[in-house]
Amino acid sequence: MTDADQPVAAGEIEGAAWPEFGWIDDVRGALADAFAQKRPAALATLFQVAGSAPRGPGAQMLFAPGPDGNLTASGYFSGDCIEGDVANHAAQVLADGVPRRLHYGMGSPWIDLRLRCGGALHVLVERITPDSAAATALLRAAAERRSCRWITDGLRQTLGDGNGPLLDLKQEPFQIARRHDPRRRLIVSGGDPGALAVARLGAMAQFETILLRPGGPDAAPPFPVSQYLREEPADALARLKVDRWTAYLGATHEDHHDLGGCLAALRGGAGYVGMIGARSRAPQRIAALQATGASAEELTRLQLSPGIPGLGKSPWEVATGIVAEIMQALNPDRERA
Repeated sequence: MTDADQPVAAGEIEGAAWPEFGWIDDVRGALADAFAQKRPAALATLFQVAGSAPRGPGAQMLFAPGPDGNLTASGYFSGDCIEGDVANHAAQVLADGVPRRLHYGMGSPWIDLRLRCGGALHVLVERITPDSAAATALLRAAAERRSCRWITDGLRQTLGDGNGPLLDLKQEPFQIARRHDPRRRLIVSGGDPGALAVARLGAMAQFETILLRPGGPDAAPPFPVSQYLREEPADALARLKVDRWTAYLGATHEDHHDLGGCLAALRGGAGYVGMIGARSRAPQRIAALQATGASAEELTRLQLSPGIPGLGKSPWEVATGIVAEIMQALNPDRERA
């Protein structure tokens, strides 16, 4: 424990009454926003957990000073048990640059801060300034869709390669290495209510969501997405450079669009590839892909009945099952290939 002071009143977090900031799981976007405003940020990393806890080691929060003096926050650790106190320590770290290692729950000296789950959480809070070479490299890796590791003892930060588990911890001397993968990306081709529901739900779930609609309307979709493209799916995927953190869903219901998109996604190594359509059409579609040179291994990764069965057939029910299946396939903590 490097901060022996007693915790003080919870810090002021913008939007604390309705903490939508807890929906953000990747803090790199908030870090880039802080740097764009020439503001430092306090990065909080959950590096050790004992017993039951809402989040596992590697979960992060980012705090940055807003124009009104309150802190903007991204991420969450405990569902409101400790976030306010972490924000207070983050404000202190921003002020003096001294990192804090915080201990909450079982064994903590702060008996007035209780964790409802009964476990223990250990959090490192460190200051990051806009001139940080490691942070600049971290954001560059994110833009280039490369995995990397944030290696820090709280004062000195470096960037390493992307191999290893989500979080490595060394106690003596203290050091953590937190892996950062490219942001999960969802590419949906189509424009019917089902395709739009998948795209909207994906965007709400913090995917980098790209909606493809070959020859679609000039007007943008009626909900926010990362990109709206009107080109052929195969051409778009070739340009976007598919990777294993990318999911592709063909939902135009036109084989000349969907088959080309699926083949490009499979050959690019996408982590999930699915195509919506009647089961009766599956043999015909498999044969068409085989005729274009798709391998047996590629075809085993193709989902021709995507989603979780039994949820229902309305657009939102189908979309919920598909997005849940995609989340499972792109889970960053699964066994690495």
